[in-house]
Amino acid sequence: MRPLTAAIVTAALSLPAAPPAPELAARVKQLTRATVWTRAAAIPVKFPTHHPQGMVKIGDTFYVSSVDRENAAGHLFKIDKDGALVADLPLGAGEIFHPGGLDFDGTSLWVPVAEYRPDSRTIVYRVDPQTMKATEVFRFADHLGALAFDTDTRTLHGASWGSRRFYRWQVSADGRVADPGVPARIARLNPSHYVDYQDCHYAGGGQMLCSGVTVLRPTPSSTFRLGGLELVDLAAGRPVHQVPIQLWLPSGRVMTENPMWMETTPAGLRTYFLPEDDQSTIYVYDVKSFS
Repeated sequence: MRPLTAAIVTAALSLPAAPPAPELAARVKQLTRATVWTRAAAIPVKFPTHHPQGMVKIGDTFYVSSVDRENAAGHLFKIDKDGALVADLPLGAGEIFHPGGLDFDGTSLWVPVAEYRPDSRTIVYRVDPQTMKATEVFRFADHLGALAFDTDTRTLHGASWGSRRFYRWQVSADGRVADPGVPARIARLNPSHYVDYQDCHYAGGGQMLCSGVTVLRPTPSSTFRLGGLELVDLAAGRPVHQVPIQLWLPSGRVMTENPMWMETTPAGLRTYFLPEDDQSTIYVYDVKSFS
């Protein structure tokens, strides 16, 4: 049995969206601080990645959004299973060059690209993962740091910079959003201040799975980075399960900073992390022994 992806499972990229594995959210809810994460693989990425933001895995192919801060440029990388670059799609316009966390609706990738500051502006793109052709869907008057696509209700959900505000848009069958400005008047505040979401994906059952990080300052001269996962009820606009991810690189960088993708396996969960800038590695971790 092959793994079932967190956001979507399809036999081919052109097929309609199928719901995520029903056991995904249930298994995430079993994660605790005592959970054992076992490294299964480490895939060196064979090109400079700049500052990665979000990740989707379709089959054996990874799609990673990234911001080149030095040159003020946004990228969507298509990467094969061995870490080689397949395609590099530039995204953004002018001061709008910061891609965020992305999701897959079974046909298209949904990628936000914003100004590199909070309370700014975003362009939301649909991208064909086969041709890597981008279509601008709408522009929005806030910085959207992550998107998740609810394939059950065809609703797109966005989280602002720092995930302080949640937004929701209804998406038509042809991928259009009729009135993208409406959510600005009905934004829902995130009641959780545990971590700032960096990457989110639809997990089925009206829930999205988000990974993130927060920087704590135990003393005025020191910092501590804490990573975590939150499973968010989209209707209620609040987390239903939170768990820290106690996985750090020797540099002190946490695994959930920034891109993350999770899928089920016959025995448990498999998660992909891409925490490093420029010279990056995709770290693969398994959690086993779920009932």
